[in-house]
Amino acid sequence: MAYEVEPPKYVRLAQTLQGRIEDGTYPPGTRVPSENQLVQSFGMSRPTVVRALELLKRDGWLESRQGYGTIVRGRPAVVEQKDRRGREALERDESQTPGRLVEVGQVPVPARVASVLGLPKRAKVHVRRFLVEEDGEAVELVSSYFPVGLVDGTGLDNPESLSGSTREHLETRKKIRYDNVTERVSARLPESNEAELLGMPAGTPVLSVLVIAYDAAGQALQVSDVLLPADRQELEDTYRLN
Repeated sequence: MAYEVEPPKYVRLAQTLQGRIEDGTYPPGTRVPSENQLVQSFGMSRPTVVRALELLKRDGWLESRQGYGTIVRGRPAVVEQKDRRGREALERDESQTPGRLVEVGQVPVPARVASVLGLPKRAKVHVRRFLVEEDGEAVELVSSYFPVGLVDGTGLDNPESLSGSTREHLETRKKIRYDNVTERVSARLPESNEAELLGMPAGTPVLSVLVIAYDAAGQALQVSDVLLPADRQELEDTYRLN
């Protein structure tokens, strides 16, 4: 049986704006409506509008020009629309993200994380768990795990929301460099505390995007488990066939 899943609000808004670029409503070289105008026109929150515009900028449809606003570039020569949950998990600024920090501290290492970090089953890891919200609704639960020894002196043990990303804190204070990322996507039933935080009814599955960040030597620096309610998500990838 096939199931229809509705994309998040910011994705739907980005798709609408993209359609207006393609049909000439917003011609190349012109400015798109301001954030305030988009908020009023679509009845969506400012964070939703900002996130939609950022998505279109990343995909090459829009660009920001100093002193002029957001400009339409038109259809990119090659359009690749890929889910960026991994990059967002590594580079998210908690202090600028709608939502709340729900846990900081040392916890027993989950089995799926232990194997990646090369830790024994009973070891401890440091976790930062952040609940991302959109218009007051929980849309994403991100649990980022770090080797305990790597956290010292980085500020990652701060119980308050961080200014700057976890990646930034590690790279600047530990003088290490993130080099590459592997993402593993799977479906599972959430644990009871995960379902409660995400406001999900019992029996509703989640998509788990396990994001593993490595340095150039292949050492895992951070593992983030990004949980998405499966009934509210859509994954899409567009690519050329050679």
